[in-house]
Amino acid sequence: MAEYDYLIVGAGLFGATFASLAKKAGKKVLVVEKKEHIGGAIRSERKDNIDVHLYGPHIFHTSDKVVWDYFSSYSEMNNFVNAPLAYYKGKLYHLPFNMNTFNALWGVITPEEAKAKIDAQRKEMEGKTPTNLEEQAISLVGRDVFETLIKGYTEKQWGRDCKDLPASIIKRLPVRFSYNNNYFNDKYQGIPVDGYTAVIERMLEGIEVKTNCDYLEEKNDLHPLADHVIYTGEIDRYFNFALGHLQYRTLRFETERLEKENFQGNAVINYTERSVPYTRIAEHKWFNYRESPVTYITKEYPKEFEEGDDPFYAINDERNNTLYAKYKELAENEKSVSFCGRLGQYRYFDMDDTIREAMTLFDKLEKKNA
Repeated sequence: MAEYDYLIVGAGLFGATFASLAKKAGKKVLVVEKKEHIGGAIRSERKDNIDVHLYGPHIFHTSDKVVWDYFSSYSEMNNFVNAPLAYYKGKLYHLPFNMNTFNALWGVITPEEAKAKIDAQRKEMEGKTPTNLEEQAISLVGRDVFETLIKGYTEKQWGRDCKDLPASIIKRLPVRFSYNNNYFNDKYQGIPVDGYTAVIERMLEGIEVKTNCDYLEEKNDLHPLADHVIYTGEIDRYFNFALGHLQYRTLRFETERLEKENFQGNAVINYTERSVPYTRIAEHKWFNYRESPVTYITKEYPKEFEEGDDPFYAINDERNNTLYAKYKELAENEKSVSFCGRLGQYRYFDMDDTIREAMTLFDKLEKKNA
């Protein structure tokens, strides 16, 4: 008999959610985490009464009431509404694209004027099939919005010219013909009042957790301990890159403590000029305001992934998707292992999607074992 029902590899949001569900169901669980701390990419840290998001801003948003109720059961949520700004050549524009944006760009007042402006500029692509991201964006929102708010930011994020990026990256662009700066359309939105790390700690309360424990290095000893393994690491690394390396983009974070109460007056400002090396600046006190005589800001610098970096964004182009499909075939032969989350499934998940995926997998495995 195995010592544990589930061995969970990774103490991020997926692993912690699955562990909490298993514990509530009376299962015995072991969580192993390669890093020295829990929380994964949503980890936060309290500094000078400010919750600093260590791996970039995270705003919890969902229209799934079950997911919202589950997550908010671990912390009171504030009423934060995400309303980022974009800085381009000395001017600020509201995101997502809405009437405030169009007013700043063109001086238009009414939705009819804004629609006419966009439709006129989209005619540049009339009768053509977009072959790259630049053409796709122009076909959706016109050249002014593309040049001002999309081009530089996207090229920094992906490290490639927009003409060299596939059109499929931008299937749609959110455009609102109202003066509404709320970035998300979801019914529920907010941030834990005591930070994300506290949420993960509560999810894992009463569960055995081993940090500084690399599952793949200790697989021979760890694997037999449980009936089933929930693996949230990189799928190609699990198979020792036997078929080749999947590609990622990553980020470098530069966090500063500033001896002032207010740096930019907003939680997030994107910098959409290609010449500015970072993509955005987050000022953490505005995510969950508490009085503090200082402030913390983080600049995000996108970069090519190198060994030792955190793999943040899957590059879902044809080459990588084909390679992932081959790894997925190998994974399906690992009958006692589930490959989960953004690294195990090689795609991006929002936080609510991560929780829903964990819930679905737990229910599936429990029904299978019933």
